[in-house]
Amino acid sequence: MKIKKNIWHVGMLVLIMFIFTQAFHSITDATWIERKAEAMDQPDSQITSKSAEYRHSALTYKSLNTAKAKQRYISSDEIHAPKSIEEAIDFNQYPVTTVLATGYTAGIESTGKTSDHPEYGITFSGVKVKRDLYSTIAADLDVYPIGTILYIPNYGYGVVADKGSAITGNKIDLYYHTVEDVFSQWGKREVDVYIVELGNGQLSEEQLNQLNENEAMQVFRQQINES
Repeated sequence: MKIKKNIWHVGMLVLIMFIFTQAFHSITDATWIERKAEAMDQPDSQITSKSAEYRHSALTYKSLNTAKAKQRYISSDEIHAPKSIEEAIDFNQYPVTTVLATGYTAGIESTGKTSDHPEYGITFSGVKVKRDLYSTIAADLDVYPIGTILYIPNYGYGVVADKGSAITGNKIDLYYHTVEDVFSQWGKREVDVYIVELGNGQLSEEQLNQLNENEAMQVFRQQINES
């Protein structure tokens, strides 16, 4: 009788433990299922948001790399700029005339004056001879008064500052430093010149300097002086 009672107690204990175990597993499984369901719901909210953020960052990085790859530095040699006065200025806006142009110097071969003469290198206008962006030239003053500005292709700007007994009509004389320069750089030729401005009969050193110091024209001035 006692044995049967003990067996009954053991059986009841086993049954209670079984029920407890099943209840524990049920609770655990329910929790797991709930968490899984929450995880599965994330793609519509958190997971999707994080993925989108990641993709956006990746695309941004890719775009930056692409932009960087396409970037190219341009050297100053590639920047187009006028290489001559003729490219920078439309001289067709000015009246044009054909003249016979020769060259002269301040020396005895052109003026009859030596370097020790008190008026050596001084033009009829009173300014000193000059080969520059605006150079001094000689002309017939009845045709081109003192101060007249001409543009002579392959020479540059010429300002009438002098006259000569052989310079009559449509003839002009272009100033050069030396006789060698006259023959090697010019000689004697017929050329179309542009009348940029007619003079009023006067020219000063200050006016000539202002023309040559024109800031926008310094690159061309340098080209002339280097040549």
